[in-house]
Amino acid sequence: MEPNSNEIIVGLDIGTTKIVAIVGRQNEHGKVEILGYGKADSIGVQRGVVTHIPQTTDAIIRAVQEAERVSGVEIRSVITGIAGQHIRSYQHRGILTRTDPEAEITQKDIDTLIDNMYRLAMPPGEEIIHVLPQEYTVDTTQGVSNPIGMLGSQIGANFHIVTGHISAARNISRCVHNAGLENPKLILEPIASAEAVLHPEEKEAGVALVDIGGGTTDLAIFHESRIRHTAVIPLGGNIITEDIKTGCNIIRDYAERLKVQHGSALDVGNLANKIVTIPGLHGRPPKEISMRSLAGIIQARMEEILEYVMYEIRQSGFSNKLSMGIVLTGGGALLKNIRQLTEYVTGMEVRIGSPSEHLGNGPFNEKIANPIFATSIGLVRIGLEEIAGRLPAESPERSAARISEPPVGHSERKGGRFFDVLRNLGKEFFNPDENSDI
Repeated sequence: MEPNSNEIIVGLDIGTTKIVAIVGRQNEHGKVEILGYGKADSIGVQRGVVTHIPQTTDAIIRAVQEAERVSGVEIRSVITGIAGQHIRSYQHRGILTRTDPEAEITQKDIDTLIDNMYRLAMPPGEEIIHVLPQEYTVDTTQGVSNPIGMLGSQIGANFHIVTGHISAARNISRCVHNAGLENPKLILEPIASAEAVLHPEEKEAGVALVDIGGGTTDLAIFHESRIRHTAVIPLGGNIITEDIKTGCNIIRDYAERLKVQHGSALDVGNLANKIVTIPGLHGRPPKEISMRSLAGIIQARMEEILEYVMYEIRQSGFSNKLSMGIVLTGGGALLKNIRQLTEYVTGMEVRIGSPSEHLGNGPFNEKIANPIFATSIGLVRIGLEEIAGRLPAESPERSAARISEPPVGHSERKGGRFFDVLRNLGKEFFNPDENSDI
C-alpha cells in the first residue's frame, strides 16, 4: 500500500501511562481511516510533563516504529498533544483599530488581532499555546460570530488564552526531535479529545469534556460552539493505582491490574462477599482482597477528582449552561460504574465519549474505537481538517504538521531498552489487558 503522503497525518499522544502514534487519512466519506498505530509504555512522563527525556524519547521511537510497521508509512513529522499541571487559562479582551473603516473587514484583520494576543506579557517562564476567540464586536455591534465582510472602525474580541511552561513545551519538542521527527505543532490535549468525541450539537448547546488520563484529568467547556474554559487537574488514574497499592499493601503492577479487571467506581451490587486472590511473591502466601474494599478505595479518589472538575466548571461561569452535561473520555472512562458516579457527584447528565463515530471502516476500528485513543485520534482529525481547509484561521489547529518529506532512517534515531521486572509477575492469575490505561 502506498498512501498519498500529502493526505496523511500522524497524531502523537505523549501521555503519563502510554505513548500512542496513530497514522490516519480522510476517506471519501469524510471519516478518519486509520492506517496503523503504535503504542508504548510511558516511563519518563509524570502528570503529563516530561521528566526524563531519554526514556520518553525511547518510548516515542518504539510507538512510531510500530506505527510505521503496521501502516507501511514512513513517518517524518507529527502533530503532538500537550497537557500537564502547568497549563493555565485566562480570559482577555483585545481591540484592533482599523485605518480604513470604509473597507470590509478581512481575514488579515482577524489574524492581526489574534497575533496581537500572542504578544501579551506573560509571567516569567510561561508562553502562550493557544489564543481562542469567542465573540467579536464591531464598533457597537456585539455578539458577532464572524466579522469578515462587515464595516467598522474597531474590532474587538473576547479571547480564551491557554498558557504553559516554556520548559515543558521545549522538553516535548526535544523528545520528538531526538526521536528523529520534525518538531511538532503542539495542541492542548482536551481540545484534541473534544475533536474526537464531541458532536457539533453538544458544543452548541453546552457541554463539558472530561478526559481522565493516567496522570491528569483534562477539562474543556464548550457553549455556543466556542470553547469557554479549559483546565488540567493534576490527578488521574495513576493516583488511584497508588491508592490501591497502599490500601491493599500489594505491588503496583498487581494494583493496576486489580483496578482494570476488577475495579468499580461505585460500591454497588453484592460485593461484600466477593474476594479476589493475589498470588504471593517468592514463596509468600497469596493475599485476599475484598472487592468492596477495592471499590471503596476507587470511589473515594474518583469523588475527589470529580469534585475538582465541578469546582472548575463553577469557576468557568457556565455550570448552568451545560445542557448536554458531561462527556467522559480517556482511560478513566473505562472504569465500571464511572458514569453513574459522575452523575451522582455532579448532578449532570453523563455519557461515555468514544471516537468511533468519526472513524471509517477499517481493520483497526475494534481496538481504536476506545476512549483511551480519543486524544491521538483527535490530533489526526485536527490535522486532516486543517489540510482540507475547514478550520477557521483563528483555530489553534491551523498549523498542523503533516508527513511531507522522506523519513529519518531508524539508524539515525536514538533509542534504548528498559525492563519492567514486574510485568510478568502473576501471569497465572491475571490476564493481560491492552486497555490498562485507566
